[in-house]
Amino acid sequence: MNVNSELLEYLYQTAAMGRYTMEALVKELHNKDNKIKDFAEDVLKGYEKHMIKCEKLLKKEHVVKKDKGLMAKVMSSTAIKKEVIMDNSDSAIAEMLIQGFTMGNLEMEKKIKQYEGKADDKIIDLVKALLSFGEESIKQAKNFL
Repeated sequence: MNVNSELLEYLYQTAAMGRYTMEALVKELHNKDNKIKDFAEDVLKGYEKHMIKCEKLLKKEHVVKKDKGLMAKVMSSTAIKKEVIMDNSDSAIAEMLIQGFTMGNLEMEKKIKQYEGKADDKIIDLVKALLSFGEESIKQAKNFL
């Protein structure tokens, strides 16, 4: 597999897992009176936009998209359900989201350093866009602390 394919696959999996996680959170908050619900829905839409851009590049590069494994998804949705049951306050949810964004951003920064100068600039730009999305999401989530 070439560097473009590797990075695109990573990027797709990251965006897909973000979308899956946010879908689980939105579902858990559905019948609750949280102010953070609109923010969660906006983040979900943001991940969907990144997935669409990534899917176009995957198709162009003739790479078959692969989602994260079922186990990762089950663990993610279980963790969200547990956190919301334990404390569904906006500040607790914001803190959980900030931690998730921060971990994801650290991994993306590593990937940028690893692939910059090796992978196609369009793909690097897409990783940087997802990183910026994560950084902006952290700033917005802090409003709920």
